[in-house]
Amino acid sequence: MKRRQFLKGAGIGAGAAVAASVAAPAIVSAQESLNWRMVMPWPKGTPGLGTNAEKFAAMVKEMSNGRLSISVFGAGEIVPPFECMDAVEQGVVEMAHGTPYYWQGKNPALNFFSTIPFGLTAWELSAWLRFGGGQELWEEAYAEFNVVPFYAGNSGMQAGGWFNKEINTIDDLKGLKARYAGLGGEAMRRLGANITMLPPGEILPAMQSGAIDAAEWVGPWSDLAFGLYQVAKFYYTPAFHEPGPGLEIFISKEKFDALGADLQAIIRYAAQAIAENTLADFTYNNLQSYQPLIDKGVEVRQFSDDVILALAEQSNAAVEEIAAKNDLSGRIAESYLALVKKAARYGKEFEATGLLQRAKVWGY
Repeated sequence: MKRRQFLKGAGIGAGAAVAASVAAPAIVSAQESLNWRMVMPWPKGTPGLGTNAEKFAAMVKEMSNGRLSISVFGAGEIVPPFECMDAVEQGVVEMAHGTPYYWQGKNPALNFFSTIPFGLTAWELSAWLRFGGGQELWEEAYAEFNVVPFYAGNSGMQAGGWFNKEINTIDDLKGLKARYAGLGGEAMRRLGANITMLPPGEILPAMQSGAIDAAEWVGPWSDLAFGLYQVAKFYYTPAFHEPGPGLEIFISKEKFDALGADLQAIIRYAAQAIAENTLADFTYNNLQSYQPLIDKGVEVRQFSDDVILALAEQSNAAVEEIAAKNDLSGRIAESYLALVKKAARYGKEFEATGLLQRAKVWGY
């Protein structure tokens, strides 16, 4: 009798244990240490980009007391530059650092989370994501790929690029072979340019070989580091197509959901910290690098009003086409553009006016 009671009790206990093990979510325990890999589309150590990805990894390790270690890999070390999203989606690695318009082939609406021509500036993009519903729309867009996005900074107002000839009219764009990212490249293509999207590490060799006639990269700091002044004389500012391109860290949803609440919070706050650090990093170092770049014999130019208006017309047409693709794309575009229109007036009457006044006071 006692033996039967023991076996009955043991059966119930074993069954309960099995049920519990099946039902319980796979949450990482407080004692478990994790080693994740993060890939990037740019070379490791790239100023502002690769360097801040590594700082993010160091922050997470320190804040988690070593429970979550992230190894950072540059372009080509694990996967090709433009396959970072695929690598995370397919479980090859746990996470990546990048910028959303690099994956626009999956969904053109992802451009909005990087930048669009004549769009939001760095702080305006951050405002949209944090307070204007942009983050929720971003998460909805990335749910298709089973990844979770986090805003990780901005390079600020970029340069319009390096050209081996002056661009004075729309006709100067026709037949131009150029490396141009995002919807800026699409606008140029519609005006007759031959656009290619090369990984960052291939820009200089392509210019040196004559494979392309022009290229945009980031701004003075990065452009000086990449040596682009060696292959083109004319430097156009500012970037019509990248007034404030956002950077990101994205993580496999399965891996992120398996973390405890504390590690999830650490990732969120580390991403927020690196976002501020990245923009400050680019701002300071662009200021430090601009004059040294000019000292290399670079000739600074601006696109003419006629060229800008033509680019704007084609950019707006591309944006309208994206917005019409489906409901989500339409909602993303509507939300983003609503803030752009408010920011355009505010920026003109406050920031642009103030910056012009400051330039006059300081002799520029």
